[in-house]
Amino acid sequence: MASDAQFIINMVVKEYGQVFDGVRSLVDVGGGTGAVARAIADAFPHVKCTVFDQPHVIASMPKSTKIDAVGGNMFESIPPADAHLLKSVLHDWSDNDCVKILKRCKEVIPSKEDGGKVILLETVMNTHTDDYKSMETKLCFDMAMMVHSTGKQREEHEWQKIFIDAGFSDYKIIPVLGLRSIIEVYP
Repeated sequence: MASDAQFIINMVVKEYGQVFDGVRSLVDVGGGTGAVARAIADAFPHVKCTVFDQPHVIASMPKSTKIDAVGGNMFESIPPADAHLLKSVLHDWSDNDCVKILKRCKEVIPSKEDGGKVILLETVMNTHTDDYKSMETKLCFDMAMMVHSTGKQREEHEWQKIFIDAGFSDYKIIPVLGLRSIIEVYP
């Protein structure tokens, strides 16, 4: 996950850095050992970055002067920030669990007008426009999710339902790097 995180976030920061415009603080929810948060902090030194993950994961995180680390359970509470970033987190969970996680995020981010948002790096299935190889790869990941967790890869209408059920008002999908998309979700 760490090498995948480094690869994808370097591309996101370089090609889609506008996603972080106006963000002063960011919590990387389920951020593991901090590879994504470090890359964001390096690229945008004005953004106060925090990695939030289970306490035993945070305990193994390399010490850093650029990012904070907070241990906890995302189903119970998430630290406040202008933006929350979840990279390949929600695809591990059922729709109901995704709604719970996003509700926790929504509780502690500002309004859309004040710059609040959740940034997801996830796969968006599109059976109508994906080419055969992309769809085949996404379906393989979908099957892996079904075997190893309660999660799945989702089509846009499935993401939309989750966002609405969690109380969000709007979202924007930016397809990047073939299988992945940046999804900005607004309160």
